[in-house]
Amino acid sequence: MITRTRTHVSLSLLLVLIAACQPGTAVDYSRGTHLVLLGTGTPNPDPDRAGSGVAVVVNGTAYLVDAGVGIVRRAAAAAQSGVAALEAESLDRVFVTHLHSDHTLGLADLIFTPWVLERERPLEVYGPADLAAMTEHLLAAYDVDVRMRIDGLQPQNATGHYVNVHAVQPGEIYRDSNVAVTAFSVSHEGWDEAYGYRFETADKVIVISGDTRPSESVVAACNGCDILVHEVYSDAGFAKREPEWQRYHASAHTSASDLAGIASRAQPKLLVLYHQLFMGTSEEGLVAEVRAGYDGRVVSGRDLDVY
Repeated sequence: MITRTRTHVSLSLLLVLIAACQPGTAVDYSRGTHLVLLGTGTPNPDPDRAGSGVAVVVNGTAYLVDAGVGIVRRAAAAAQSGVAALEAESLDRVFVTHLHSDHTLGLADLIFTPWVLERERPLEVYGPADLAAMTEHLLAAYDVDVRMRIDGLQPQNATGHYVNVHAVQPGEIYRDSNVAVTAFSVSHEGWDEAYGYRFETADKVIVISGDTRPSESVVAACNGCDILVHEVYSDAGFAKREPEWQRYHASAHTSASDLAGIASRAQPKLLVLYHQLFMGTSEEGLVAEVRAGYDGRVVSGRDLDVY
């Protein structure tokens, strides 16, 4: 099932509202596993696409992947649409794929905004080893803000801005009663550490590629998974780019035709495109490029889509 909850798309919102009014059709996000796309954007400032961010919601608990620009506000929009697990004060764990700015610019927001809104638990952050230094600098940058909120007139708890950083390596990195999370290495330009994540729950396996050029580790991690969320760029758009940009994209990202090959081997039940580099190609055109070499189910994800 795919639910479109983008508030700026009136037809999609109307369909959601109509469905919600029908007896027995409302989705219970407190049970089972749901994928919520919080941000499908790239460094390009597209007003319809926030920075990279995904939520896997399991039995009413949210597990975030990446923290791009706007992640807390997109989470708030999803919460208003019924995904209560994405209320700001409930955002307390995130898995970071790599340290590119478009995947981490929202980390300060994720640290401080839920705390201001009364989160008392520290934020648990999982990702590359250098994430610890990034977090330390963010906390130092906002030290004056923290002291004013705690020592001033604002009734503010003294714990919710803390961060526990966990450096990951390939393999299982997290487990609780809802989910087991496995990190796997991917190839992304010259990054020493870039990861994808596999979420295994009682009813679904969801694999999120992060930024990567074609990587067999994605195929192995999915291996018939329920949902594969994978980045992609347009072959047609790529052909029109300057040679230096072609060199970069080929080293850092995955073309639509290459993704078709990956999906053909990985065989997900549903392939969701995100972090789409359209390069002048339409959304329909990008999907068509993938479908030219892949006959499985594929959709182009948009912010606040729910699967």
